Amino acid sequence: MQIDRLLHHGDGAAEIPRLDEWHPPLLGDMPLLIQADGQWLHEGRPFTRPHLVRLMASLLRQDPEGICLVTPDERWRIEVADCPFLIVAARQYSGNWWLTTQYGDQLCLDQSHVLQVTTTPEGEQVPQVMVRFGLSGRLSRNVYYQLVDSAETHEGEDGQYDVGFWSGGHWQTLGVIDSGEAP
Repeated sequence: MQIDRLLHHGDGAAEIPRLDEWHPPLLGDMPLLIQADGQWLHEGRPFTRPHLVRLMASLLRQDPEGICLVTPDERWRIEVADCPFLIVAARQYSGNWWLTTQYGDQLCLDQSHVLQVTTTPEGEQVPQVMVRFGLSGRLSRNVYYQLVDSAETHEGEDGQYDVGFWSGGHWQTLGVIDSGEAP
């Protein structure tokens, strides 16, 4: 992938380009892995330039072939162990929860950005949320516990209780507990 010309744009705060308007051919697989903890590896070696990681993260999207790095001229499939983004901060503003990824993406939990509890590669049930271009971010442990502190329970189906909160006019589920465990 020719990223030299992309590196000369911006000052490290990579803007998210309109990847949905780019339709280059898939050129193959790039030996790049985003680990579950958010660490980027190329050919097994960690990236040491945060500016480069931030730039490349701005070029990610979910395609039918998998998660791809996309430029106007090239598209390469990469490997992602879990979610390509981590939610590293949460704050409440005007009754809504706002989340921030490790790359600075900010989103409001609402109808377009709903928490979904899914299974991590380690087998844990942890919420994730859609960030952009079909890609999700996994809640970091600190953010998860911050949100749990403000959560309430609502009786759900099958004698279970949903644990969650309202944000953006939508119920956001952090997890489910059996009726015998409910407070």
